[in-house]
Amino acid sequence: MERSMKAAVLTKFGGYDAFEIRDVAVPAVGAREVRVRVHATAVNPLDYQVRRGDYADYVPLPAITGHDISGVIEETGSDVSEFSVGDEVYYTPLIFGPQGSYAEQHVAHVDLVARKPKNLTHEEAASMTLVGGTVWEAFVTRAQLRVGETILIHGGAGGVGTVAIQLAKAMGARVFTTATSGHHDFVKGLGADLAIDYQTQDYIEVINDVTGGAGVDVVFDTIGGDTLTNSPLVLAQLGRIVTLVDIAQPQNLIEAWGRNASYHFVFTRQNRGKLDALTGLLDRGLVKPVIGARFPLDRIGDAHAYLEAGSANNLRGKVVITV
Repeated sequence: MERSMKAAVLTKFGGYDAFEIRDVAVPAVGAREVRVRVHATAVNPLDYQVRRGDYADYVPLPAITGHDISGVIEETGSDVSEFSVGDEVYYTPLIFGPQGSYAEQHVAHVDLVARKPKNLTHEEAASMTLVGGTVWEAFVTRAQLRVGETILIHGGAGGVGTVAIQLAKAMGARVFTTATSGHHDFVKGLGADLAIDYQTQDYIEVINDVTGGAGVDVVFDTIGGDTLTNSPLVLAQLGRIVTLVDIAQPQNLIEAWGRNASYHFVFTRQNRGKLDALTGLLDRGLVKPVIGARFPLDRIGDAHAYLEAGSANNLRGKVVITV
């Protein structure tokens, strides 16, 4: 008899009413796959970009989307020896793969799956997978951030920024970040050495003043647009800029040329190794999840709306979904 599950199915591209809660078939488990009972997932900017149709060519409808999972293995494939039924795991489903995380069950290739940190709830773990893996790749693999270097993190109070501040601090960096004044104590509590109010201060002037014109070694951009254009103005010689935002329009990056800057455009690649490394920091309490809002799966549209409103809701950290 075919198993069925509840899922939030994207039936059209567009607004918050684009999802329908449906009964759908549970995918079969291949030899190197595991079936996971999803306890929690989360919402990322990538998720609402997919819903709007920004990546319509990669997402045939109807689709089950979503990019974070924490849950418990209920079935293993015939060639899986790394995990057993009952193991708690967390991971990011294959981006633009056959099924995302907005469902009661998920089938994943075993190489994507990592053991959930024991000290985290499923909601906390689900808030970390896509964001944590992305920030790890940005700092460790791409920017190769080193002890004693200085980094500017744009958008420190957001879902990505809250993890980025903590990871940069754990790596021994001096951390500057932008945030509204109401979030300054919060981001400093995460480890930021300097918080700059982007609404009332010119971060370029502030950083060049604080560093005596030397600039920062790394800029981490989660905003795009003018932020990407202007970031070289605070960059040290041979500095690195890492951005998570695609270039929607041509950018004049002449200032980066004079600083011999390197650019890294990150679209995260999923694998167990990054999550295992992140788990070590989570287990030691050096990085802690920040959850700003919780919604049930049947209110996935409301969760998307809440994240997109962002600063209007005074949101700090991630929006998570209990499944």
